[in-house]
Amino acid sequence: MPQPAAQTATHPAAHPATPERHSAAVVADRFDRITWRDTYEQSAGLRELAAELTARHDHADDLLTDVFLAAYKLRPRVRERAEMEPSRLVNHQIVDALAGAPDFAELRRWTAGDPYAAAMTVLAQAAALRRMLERTREADERAERAQRAQRAAEDARTETETETEGQTQPRTQPAQNTEPTEAAGAARQAPQATPAGAQAAPSVTVASARAAAGPGIRAAARGAVAQAAQAAREEAALMRAWGVDPGELERMPFDQRARLAERLRTSRLARWAELIGRFRQMAEGERAHKIENATGELVGVTLGDDLSRVIPSELANLGLPETRAVFAARYAAGELMLYDSQGEQATGRGAVIACVDTSHSMYEAGPGGVTREAWAKACALALLDQARHAGRDFVGILFSAADKIQIFRFPGGRPTGIAQVLDFAESFLGGGTSYQAPLTAARELLAEEFDDAARRRGDIVMLTDDECGVTEEWMRDWKDAKRLLGFRVFGVAIGAPAAAEADSVLDALCDNLRSVEDFTDVHAAADLFRLI
Repeated sequence: MPQPAAQTATHPAAHPATPERHSAAVVADRFDRITWRDTYEQSAGLRELAAELTARHDHADDLLTDVFLAAYKLRPRVRERAEMEPSRLVNHQIVDALAGAPDFAELRRWTAGDPYAAAMTVLAQAAALRRMLERTREADERAERAQRAQRAAEDARTETETETEGQTQPRTQPAQNTEPTEAAGAARQAPQATPAGAQAAPSVTVASARAAAGPGIRAAARGAVAQAAQAAREEAALMRAWGVDPGELERMPFDQRARLAERLRTSRLARWAELIGRFRQMAEGERAHKIENATGELVGVTLGDDLSRVIPSELANLGLPETRAVFAARYAAGELMLYDSQGEQATGRGAVIACVDTSHSMYEAGPGGVTREAWAKACALALLDQARHAGRDFVGILFSAADKIQIFRFPGGRPTGIAQVLDFAESFLGGGTSYQAPLTAARELLAEEFDDAARRRGDIVMLTDDECGVTEEWMRDWKDAKRLLGFRVFGVAIGAPAAAEADSVLDALCDNLRSVEDFTDVHAAADLFRLI
């Protein structure tokens, strides 16, 4: 029913709705905020930074949230200035400057979707955030001082004008009451001391002072983002160099990942991370050319039990019932006629064992400042990747003197923990050099593998920079084990060409031997990764 005219007249006219104001500069949903809270609770560094900034600046906790979300969100959007609560305009100015920095897109390549990396970005920008907050606070203080000075000047001018008006009126008061006060006289003189045109200058406001501080804030933001992007890039490269799988990082708790990153940065071999990464990349490329079962160049006929190389006349025996038993007997005795070949051997099936010399002389550096130890450890870590890729066991044996040996086992069927890899890479025994101790341990490990799993054809890689003797009795046992287990021995003489000469002990022990002089060259051992 229609309303009475008296009632309708009392209704106010409709007004446009007041736009909603926000305390967050970066648009975020509930799940984004939960991620921030979880990360904040896990990071002592974030909590300490928040406590420090909040003690000196208003709403610093909201600023840290915005900086985190700008790095973490897949498609971050910074609100318009008009959408912000006035108390959060400082945060908006800083976040907008960070998001507009030239390296911001590069930074987000490493941080988007990764709470840990986004948190590290906030901490990497901590110094710049302090500077930017100080700049805005100083600007606010300058604006307030200017406003107080303007108000004082206006009060003095008002008082002067009042006194002047009083002097133009007829004197109706006693003479003793007509003298102007001392303050009024000073105020009357103030306009005369003011330069011409000064009263026309615009008044200083907080907004104008912050705008004037803008170039300095943007410069600080550019530097902060560039520094954070560099830190994120270096940490990602460090993780790749050490073979840390991205999926493993995503599953790793925040504190554990932070400790891992710190350990990688401070590791004895941290400065050689680039070399380790290049070794691993080279090995990955060589796997594409790896020979699995190639026969090489045919050079004749030999005896054995490799069914992939049986000559046709032997296979014909399988077609006749009366000769099948003969074929089976010759196969069991390893006396089938096979094609003999010359060329790259087939890859092994047993464990890959890297024997790494850690005597004092391995500290010596070569070209580029790379030490013998760094080259040997980088090669061994690439061999670990090689074994893991093929599903083979890997064993790292560190050795020096006869009584100094340390064994690290990495079963092929289990994930390789980065902590154990670092223990292997960082350990160094010192002392002299003994071949017999590590090679005896390697031989026993392959014999154990043969007894347990009937696997043969393991591969031993001897990485050393020294030449030493072995006893005749030991050499006889070594050759017997080699024939029984079918393992191969690869030798690398690191910075010791004499150890790789034709009549050396290392040459007598190895099936494949080479010398390395340039420790920056990862391709000196490339053929190892095609054969192993």
